[in-house]
Amino acid sequence: MAFTLASHILLVPFGVALPAITLLMHYRGLRKGDAVALLLARRWSAVMAVQFAIGIVTGTVLSFEFGLLWPGMMGRWGDVFGLGFGIEAWAFFLEAILIAVYLYGWRRLKPWTHFWLGVPLPLAALMGAFGIVAANAWMNTPRGFTLDASGRPVNVNVRQAVFTPMFGPEYWHFVVGVVLTAGYVVAGVYAVGLLRGRRDRYHRLGFTLPFTVAAILTPVQFVLGDSIARSVFQKQPVKFAATELVWKTDTHVPEYLFGRLHADGSVSGGIKIPQLDSVLAGFRPTTEVTGLTSVPASDRPTVIQATIAHWAFDIMVTVGSLLVLLALWYGWCWLRRRELPRSRWFLRCAALAGAACLLTVECGWITTEVGRQPWIVYQNMRVSEAVTGTRAASLWTMFGIVVVVYVLAFGSFLTVLAKMSHRWRLADEGAPAGAGVGGLEGGIPYGPRPLSTTASGDGGDE
Repeated sequence: MAFTLASHILLVPFGVALPAITLLMHYRGLRKGDAVALLLARRWSAVMAVQFAIGIVTGTVLSFEFGLLWPGMMGRWGDVFGLGFGIEAWAFFLEAILIAVYLYGWRRLKPWTHFWLGVPLPLAALMGAFGIVAANAWMNTPRGFTLDASGRPVNVNVRQAVFTPMFGPEYWHFVVGVVLTAGYVVAGVYAVGLLRGRRDRYHRLGFTLPFTVAAILTPVQFVLGDSIARSVFQKQPVKFAATELVWKTDTHVPEYLFGRLHADGSVSGGIKIPQLDSVLAGFRPTTEVTGLTSVPASDRPTVIQATIAHWAFDIMVTVGSLLVLLALWYGWCWLRRRELPRSRWFLRCAALAGAACLLTVECGWITTEVGRQPWIVYQNMRVSEAVTGTRAASLWTMFGIVVVVYVLAFGSFLTVLAKMSHRWRLADEGAPAGAGVGGLEGGIPYGPRPLSTTASGDGGDE
């Protein structure tokens, strides 16, 4: 399950945020009659479609695993836990239809009609994220039910089960995080091109729009990250203690940057900053922070799990802080000269920012899931009660099959992207043998028409 989720979550930023970024570029192309912007929007829509197809494979495997690996949870809590997945399923089918319409419309619809038919696509993606985050938030702060004499949930209240205490902080932190991740990843592709000397308008615009979106959202995400940490402090104090390596309940609690927790409560390595954890939790050194020992050992993460959650959290915060500095660098240069920073070091950092954001997405998931241990439904069901009783040999066989499927899926994804990139580069260079854009891309259901056609046909009114 960890392998499946860690793999699938790498596609989530593009499924949720790439449609919005593509439509922003599409709008710019139509509003300003910009053929280059329309060319980028068409190509990004192709990537969006391929990513969605791969996401179908990885997401389908994931949905089967819920029933196969966690029968105890699905059998008891399915009526409550499944509400979020029901919302996500509707959003998934709607998104599939809208992607098909958007791709089909490049050649067949009037320009502004095509654009407005694409506008619901990001909304469908956000609705899918709504369902998934609602399910996860419920696992962290379960609400909206009562338990009967046998311990089974009854009297399910849909509103309370969906809008749990952790839903708001998780949802907005997740949405802003995936949008800026997609922005940095897309911009990073064009940053590499700029570093290789491709300083044409195509690469500058392909870099500037997604990077600007990501740079604007980066400080917002930093504030939201601080907000969700305080929500965890209030709603899940033991998880907070795990992510901050707090052993005993106390005031004036120090902050550890990295480090390792030991069974006696000591922390080795890392950097100790006196009183900072109490200040961050409650804005004053006298804030009392709940420690891991406030609950029995069986009800809290192990020292290894706490260390894993702590490292994941610290990596996420460290990368976020560096991205704030990168965004400020970009903003300062743009406000002063209305152009990109001239330093090649800026472009190198921008090229790495996308990979760093994907790392933080993984770390965010690890913090959320590992920090909640040993509970699969917080304070209501343990992982050991929910997991399948299938023999280990069968599970290893299943795991091997899943690994093969995912390797083939991601290998196919990267191969298709590489071929598309190569074909587009040839189209831009007018090769081979003098072939133009139309000759290279005219026979497929996506990609740009000749630039002359784009400029005359897509920039005008209906």
